[in-house]
Amino acid sequence: MHTISRRNVLKTIALGGGVILSPSVFSAFGRKKDKLGVALVGLGNYSTNLLAPALQQTKHCYLAGIVTGTPAKAVSWKEKYNIPDKNIYNYENFDRIANNPDIDVVYVVLPPSMHAEYSIRAANAGKHVWCEKPMAISEKECQAMIDACKKNKRSLAIGYRLHHEPNTQEYRRIVNNKLLGNIRYVNCAAGYRDGRTDHWKQKKEMGGGALYDMGVYAIQGARLGTAMEPTAVLSAAISTTRPEIYKNGLDETTVAKLEFPGGITADIKTSFGENINFLDITCEKGEIKLAPYSGYNGIKGSSPLGEIHHVYSVPWQQARQMDDDSLSILQNKPMLVPGEEGLRDIRIVEAIYKSAASKQAVRL
Repeated sequence: MHTISRRNVLKTIALGGGVILSPSVFSAFGRKKDKLGVALVGLGNYSTNLLAPALQQTKHCYLAGIVTGTPAKAVSWKEKYNIPDKNIYNYENFDRIANNPDIDVVYVVLPPSMHAEYSIRAANAGKHVWCEKPMAISEKECQAMIDACKKNKRSLAIGYRLHHEPNTQEYRRIVNNKLLGNIRYVNCAAGYRDGRTDHWKQKKEMGGGALYDMGVYAIQGARLGTAMEPTAVLSAAISTTRPEIYKNGLDETTVAKLEFPGGITADIKTSFGENINFLDITCEKGEIKLAPYSGYNGIKGSSPLGEIHHVYSVPWQQARQMDDDSLSILQNKPMLVPGEEGLRDIRIVEAIYKSAASKQAVRL
C-alpha cells in the first residue's frame, strides 16, 4: 500500500474543488476525526470540578492534554485521567503544542488578564481556541484574539454555557418571536458572596472585580432579554462593604442602567457581596421570570405561556457547550458563541466603568 500523508490528503481535497475542512479535524493518517482532543490551560476550580468531569461525558471531544504550572497537578491529573506525558505542558513549553496532533482545541481557563496571551499563542500554534468568560480585560485584547484566530484560520468560541442551555433558549425563543409582545423593561442580577481575600477575583491587575466575572451574566441577561444591543450606559456605580479586600477601585458590587433602542431600559446588578441571581423580562403581555437564571445545576422560570424548567444535573451545561463547539469545528460551521459575542460584553463592561468614574452617561 502507498503511504498517504496528511498533507497529500488535504492537497487532494483542495485540488478536487471539494469542501476544504480545517486541517486539525484530520488524524495524522489523513482520516477525518470524529472526536476532538482538548487541552485545558489552567487547572483551577472550574477545570477541576466542572470541565474535566464534563469531558468524561462529551460525545464529540475528550480530555487529551493539560497545561499547568504546578508539577503536583500534572502528576495527579496524569494518573486520574490517563494523560500521556507528551500531552502535558507547562507555561514555558506551551508553544510546543503546535507539534502535537493529539490536541485540536486549547481551552483557556486562566485569570482574565492572561486570556489574550494564551488564546493568541494557541491560535498561532494552529489550534482552535475556546476561552472562558470574561473574554479579556479590554475590547482591544478581544479584537486581537479574534484577529489571531482569523489569521490562522482557527475557530474561536467563548465559554458562555447558557447559550447552549435549553431554558435560556426557551426564553430567547419567546422574546425573539415576540410571543408576549414587545419588551418593555428588563431587570437582571448575578452575584454571590465570595469569602476569599487573595484570589485573582480580588486582584484588579488580573481582571478581578464583580463586573468582569459575574457582571457579564447580568449584561447577557439584559442583551438576550431585550434581543437588542444597548445604545448607552445611562448611569453606573461601584461600591464595596469590604474595602480592605476590594480596594483601589476594585468593585465588590456594581449597578448600571442600560438604554436600548426605543427607549427600553435594563437595570443590572452584580456582586461578590450577596447571593443574587434572577432575570425579569417585562413584556406587553406579561412577565418572563427566571430565578435562578444562570445556575450550573439548572434554571427555573415561568411566563404566561407556561413553566420554563428543563431538568438536568452538573456538569451537563459544560458538556453540552463543548459538544456543540466540537460539532461546529467538525462540521466546519460557525460557532454558536464566537469571539465577537465576548467582545460586545467587554465593550459594555468598559463603558460601565467609565460611566461609574465620570458619573455621566456613556454612549455605545
